[in-house]
Amino acid sequence: MALLVFISTLSFTVESHYCGNVLVDSSIFGTVESCGMEVQQKEPSSSTDCDITKKDCCSDEQLIVDGQDNLKISFDKLDKEQQLLVATFVYSYINLFTELQTENIPFRDYSPPPLVRDVQVLDQTFLI
Repeated sequence: MALLVFISTLSFTVESHYCGNVLVDSSIFGTVESCGMEVQQKEPSSSTDCDITKKDCCSDEQLIVDGQDNLKISFDKLDKEQQLLVATFVYSYINLFTELQTENIPFRDYSPPPLVRDVQVLDQTFLI
């Protein structure tokens, strides 16, 4: 039950860095590393293939998973049936751990008298 509550309240963010359509880096707890294309675009260059007018091909994506944060339920807001259910559950749960009283059987230590002859078999009288 504690594991279920922990998983339902867990929040995290998955960050991904793409260069074009290729995934370069992905991170859950930290920041992602870039591929270095942003640095090349910012530096002045004499080459014609790296021009400021070119569009940046890199992109960053974030996937945010939010967990529940409203788990505290007050017992003031329970209606009559829910209060009855909680009271019944508590009563039955407490009674699981009570020890049952054993009955005192007075003839437990005595053996039955010896059977001299079986009268029902001799007279062949049987109850059906």
